[in-house]
Amino acid sequence: MLYTNELVLNELAQGLRPTAEGVEWFESLAEGEQRKVLHALVLFCGQASACEEDVLESIARSGIRPTHAPAVMLTKWRFGMEVLPAYELTKSFRLLVALFSIADTRRRMLHCADGCGHEWHNLSDPRRDAS
Repeated sequence: MLYTNELVLNELAQGLRPTAEGVEWFESLAEGEQRKVLHALVLFCGQASACEEDVLESIARSGIRPTHAPAVMLTKWRFGMEVLPAYELTKSFRLLVALFSIADTRRRMLHCADGCGHEWHNLSDPRRDAS
């Protein structure tokens, strides 16, 4: 069973939810919850086998400048973005969602193309329990 945060993050990664809606959702969270979401995104990126070659594309997709702190951190393959100042959290979110999307898309194409039992890869399946 996916929890709300996990569901939103996976929907964003799979393009089932618009990025703008995801940013609005993220910004509506309390700062402590935002930091937890960023930590979860870092874990999801690892599980999806994000690699350093994905960084430039994730920066471009995220719409943040390559000179912003989260982008600079990522180019050095550092993921401690949840400890950045509050004004950097939304940028970190956009960047990590983009990285997760890139890595998860690759994982789905390489390892789950013929179907899989991953609940998070079957979100658009109409047979999925809506509860």
